[in-house]
Amino acid sequence: MAGTDSAAADPKGAPDQGAPRGGSGRGGPGRKAMGRNAVGRKAVGRKAVGRKAVGRKAVGRKAVGRKAVGRDAVGRPSAAWALPGVLFFVCFAVAPMLLVGYLAFTDWDGIGTPQWTGTDNWSRLWHDPDMRQGVWLSLLLTVLTWLVQTPIALLLGVWAAGRQRNRAVLSAIFFLPLLASSVALALVWKQLLDPNFGLIAEIGPALGFEDGDLLGDPQGALGAILFVTAWQFIPLHTLIYQGGARAIPRSLYDAAAIDGAGTVRQFFSITLPQLRNTVVTSSVIMVVGALTFFDTVLILTKGGPGTDTSIVPFLMYKNGFQAFDLGYASAVAALLVVVATAVSLLLVRLTGFSAMRSTREGM
Repeated sequence: MAGTDSAAADPKGAPDQGAPRGGSGRGGPGRKAMGRNAVGRKAVGRKAVGRKAVGRKAVGRKAVGRKAVGRDAVGRPSAAWALPGVLFFVCFAVAPMLLVGYLAFTDWDGIGTPQWTGTDNWSRLWHDPDMRQGVWLSLLLTVLTWLVQTPIALLLGVWAAGRQRNRAVLSAIFFLPLLASSVALALVWKQLLDPNFGLIAEIGPALGFEDGDLLGDPQGALGAILFVTAWQFIPLHTLIYQGGARAIPRSLYDAAAIDGAGTVRQFFSITLPQLRNTVVTSSVIMVVGALTFFDTVLILTKGGPGTDTSIVPFLMYKNGFQAFDLGYASAVAALLVVVATAVSLLLVRLTGFSAMRSTREGM
């Protein structure tokens, strides 16, 4: 009994009640044996497989980082890849513009050696009444072109963005004018607008032209140029708007439909805001094209009647290839390049296009 009481009072002395320090108790293979020192931080922790083993030094920046697969391995290509494009641009864009800039200060008929005349061509350009009228007609035609083509192309592009088969077929037929050249189309329309044998001889009286001579009237000639260019280039801008409209997420329209928005409300609240970048892009292409084209004017009206359709590009052609005054024609061309570039940059600046981000950001 005494031994039992003693064993009960002193559990350390009973072999079956406790464990020696080397056993499995608190002081045995506890924290020190297989704790921090055995398999803890020191064994397999930071030092074993941590930062030093497989961290930054093993497979980090030094192993597979910038040096291994960085810019030199799979990054951006070198500047040599851009060399063909740069050479092409320099030969066919920069060099001709520099040559035109030089000829704008000379007197040259295209045969002899250009004679330096200083600013004589520019002074003549400033005081030329035909040039002032040509600048006004070019700006008027540019504004009317944008006002006519943009709404039609926008509506047709949004409509053509539908997935129905009939829309795809009609779009393919509608885009056919893009396959023909401007000169060929202008020749076709000149025959149609012939007052003696063309279609205009039949429908002219209904349009207010009793004799059918649409191209002989100043307003009629300008209207014919505006119509022919719109008929030819609206499909191009329709294609641009079609691509932009198809990029708009369908979830926006589904959410608007759930909120009760109709087709018109969805167009003004979703489609137009999502196409603002596309509108700017199409407008820049349209304005630059309206300021620089002349083949339709050359074929349809030859600048007439009189000088009522003599826009700036036609005056450049007339002075350069009919009067053989290539120095003055070069001054006109340089002015046209400056005006077209300034208008394009102004459009980009005023519309905030350069600061715009993707309309799909966050989706």
